[in-house]
Amino acid sequence: MERVALLAESPDMRFADLLTGMKKIGAGELTTRICTGFQGDPVGEVVAGFNQMAQDLQDSKAQLESRMKTRTTMLTDAFRKMELMALTDPLTQLRNRAALETVLESSLAEQALNGAPALLLIDLDSFKGINDSLGHSALDAVLKIVAERLRSSVRKIDTVARLGGDEFAVVLQNTAAADAQRVARSMVNSLSQPLSVEETELSIGASVGVAIAKQDDSALDLILHADTAMYAAKNNSNANVVVFRAALLNARQRHSALAAELQNAIENHEMVLHYQPIVELATGRLVGLEALVRWQHPQRGLVMPDEFIGLAEEIGAMADLAAWVLHTALSQLRRWRETFSLDPSITMRINISATQLQRPELLDDVKRLLLAEEIEPSALVLELTEYSMVTGNEWDLYSFRGLRNLGVGLAIDDFGTGYSSISYLRALPVDGVKLDKSLIGDPVMDGAERPFIAAILQLIKSCQLDATFEGVETQQQATMLTELGCKNGQGYYFGRPVPASAITGHWLEAFQCAPWLEDSAPVTGASLPIG
Repeated sequence: MERVALLAESPDMRFADLLTGMKKIGAGELTTRICTGFQGDPVGEVVAGFNQMAQDLQDSKAQLESRMKTRTTMLTDAFRKMELMALTDPLTQLRNRAALETVLESSLAEQALNGAPALLLIDLDSFKGINDSLGHSALDAVLKIVAERLRSSVRKIDTVARLGGDEFAVVLQNTAAADAQRVARSMVNSLSQPLSVEETELSIGASVGVAIAKQDDSALDLILHADTAMYAAKNNSNANVVVFRAALLNARQRHSALAAELQNAIENHEMVLHYQPIVELATGRLVGLEALVRWQHPQRGLVMPDEFIGLAEEIGAMADLAAWVLHTALSQLRRWRETFSLDPSITMRINISATQLQRPELLDDVKRLLLAEEIEPSALVLELTEYSMVTGNEWDLYSFRGLRNLGVGLAIDDFGTGYSSISYLRALPVDGVKLDKSLIGDPVMDGAERPFIAAILQLIKSCQLDATFEGVETQQQATMLTELGCKNGQGYYFGRPVPASAITGHWLEAFQCAPWLEDSAPVTGASLPIG
């Protein structure tokens, strides 16, 4: 503490020293103090008051600095927490997309020194099914378990992030392609291990896209590459881990172009329906026609549904497409009835997706179209996959009951590719079962499948349901199914899918007999219309 001497000999000098001390304090030197001189000195009282004021100012400054330091620390902590919240997924406590991009940019900037990073994008399978069947709380629990399993699959220097929904990402520092693939497969294996949520045991599948950084790659480039590889993995039934290569990007770009074209395909009248006959095996009589959608693409020609149905679901065009199919098929059935005096018992069979079941308008749309086309509900059969029926939620149940009460027929499609359980057959509100062609085996059969098929047909019969076998390609198959008591058959042996213009009176007249039951030489469908 600095003290300014106050000399007793000269009052002028004492006041000058006092003035000097006051100036120093005014300049911020709050440690300045002035000697009070001898006792009883009137100037000394002024000096004592001055020194007390200086001490008070010094104490106030110290308190203010202490409060400022505390507030600064609090604000810094709050900022760090807000920054962490801004970079963290609130549900799983993993990093979010913004944090992932920051980590990638840093890793790419330092790859010359630390080695190239690898990016893994992980997409969970059956995510929507879990949500629909178990609800949001169960789905949140599943996502937390997934996050923990992913976190335990990597090193501390690596970063795991949730990008949103069922999509996750992992940045592996200084990792070669082979090592990144090994980690990806390890993650897929870890996620596939059973987990229990709300007393339900689940197994989570995943598709993983892997991208290894190259010089001059940006964070967005790497994300695009990994996303492209992940998309390829989701569409490849033989691989759940795919490493990015340039050819995949070209395919993705074609996919994006096709998606843009599909948006306008219905408006541009590019969609067409082909119809495939369904016959009663015991008589050869035509009992139904299945409406199968095709895309008459202006450049690519006739595009089959396998190439665009999934795309329609992806871009949200499935509702419009399904509504068009329903309207067009029922209108065509009415015209055939008017033109050919078609047997009223012949049904129109239409595939319906799980997405359609979620639409509250479905039941009203069906009612309206049946009324407009003057077609009885029993002439319409809607075919649904096992998965959509088994994993349905309240809206699905509403649609099932409403359609059944209306009198519309319901059938399980592709039986044998999903749950295929006797308990589901007994419980589901359906009238019939269409068995997948994979169950019938190779067209050139040696009879080994016969006991297996007989058991399946007996199972369906015990549930009091009608069986239709699809994929029938030979007379031998048709004969065997008839002998085993299968009610209906569908396949190239009976007729290929054809446009409405190909269904003529002559075409319909061909379905008057069952040549597969005759003793004549085997036929390949020549005696029936094949389109």
